Amino acid sequence: MVRVRFAPSPTGFLHIGGARTALFNWMYAKAQGGQFILRIEDTDKVRSKPEYLEEILESMKWLGLTWDEFYKQSDRFELYRQYADKLLAEGKAYKDGEAVVLKVLEKSIKIYDLIRGEIVVDSKEIKDQVLMKSDGSPTYSFACVIDDALMEISCVIRGEDHISNTPKQILIYEALGFKLPKFAHLPLILDPEGGRMSKRAGATAVTEYRTQGYLSQAIVNYLMLLGWSPGNNQEKILMASALKTFSIKKINKAGAAFSLEKLQWLNSQYIKEMDTAQLAETLRPLVAAQYPEARIEGKELEHMVQLYKGRMNTLLDFLDWTGFIFNEQVHFDEEVKTKHLTQDMRREFDLLAGHLSAVSDFNVKSAEEAFRGVVAQLGIEAGVLVHPVRVALTGKAVGPGLFETMVVLGQERTVRRLKEAFK
Repeated sequence: MVRVRFAPSPTGFLHIGGARTALFNWMYAKAQGGQFILRIEDTDKVRSKPEYLEEILESMKWLGLTWDEFYKQSDRFELYRQYADKLLAEGKAYKDGEAVVLKVLEKSIKIYDLIRGEIVVDSKEIKDQVLMKSDGSPTYSFACVIDDALMEISCVIRGEDHISNTPKQILIYEALGFKLPKFAHLPLILDPEGGRMSKRAGATAVTEYRTQGYLSQAIVNYLMLLGWSPGNNQEKILMASALKTFSIKKINKAGAAFSLEKLQWLNSQYIKEMDTAQLAETLRPLVAAQYPEARIEGKELEHMVQLYKGRMNTLLDFLDWTGFIFNEQVHFDEEVKTKHLTQDMRREFDLLAGHLSAVSDFNVKSAEEAFRGVVAQLGIEAGVLVHPVRVALTGKAVGPGLFETMVVLGQERTVRRLKEAFK
């Protein structure tokens, strides 16, 4: 059976690179009808923190990367000690003070990488390997080999920064008499200029993308495209379809450039295609947190969502677009205000306010009829009034249809803001 693992260390939050490694392991397992194991490598007693572990688990669940088995290396220290003692007894390792060290024998080490092909390393380049540290904790490679062997991991899929660890680990496999798994080393995620990822370029925790208003489906979709392609220049792809064509051997060797613009575009596509009611429920807690005084009844939020979903790149965009609804006072961009509300249009606004307040059934059609009536009465082009009115109501120069905006804002507040615009 195909068995793969993702093995993060709880010494920091789950970042995009780690999430992509987890995703490709999970996809490989699901595509092959295998199992996905989550192993927490918490042997660093000082740097491992429970809050990091909690965040890693929560981010994995949010991304939909559920696991079949769960292990923590901190529960397995006695096991590592037993295997170190075995190597000492067999003369394959020796003690240097309190540390147990593996004797490295001269030989040619061959690695067949599913992505990169054959890699050959001369063991002369590798010094004797510490297996157990003086504090009684195992080194990364020793614990990793024992766990991968005992957990029957059939393929080790990890970042290419681990290529240098692989020949060292093969020596440990052979010393312990364990069967070697297959190996696949994923390309690094690069910044848009081709350099190593930094926070500025997007190397932030999955949690940050979540709080910035990205959907988990969009994050997963984008991570898929960093090193692998479903073919036919397809960019938006659902997981069920991706699993039908996914192959670890089709992952690129070259590093994949991270583009925040591409991620935002994908996120906007998922938002646009999301059921309005479902999107409204996704947004409801964000609205409640941002505007705790807001009272949203019935399908009011759905109406707002329907109006703005086509303009959203992230969920936070909705809060920005609809601030004029939830805030009692309009917050103006000074440049917009200077451009559209400098000329005194008190007469035009008062006339429009009067027409709108006289409407008995306030809807898009009746609001537009009232507006057209004022334009005709004043003998002006509609465009002369549209932009100043939009800015007075929303604080923004652009947005959805003006009359739809009036209806979402409500008759009473629309009239009041028109009357107060030039005070």
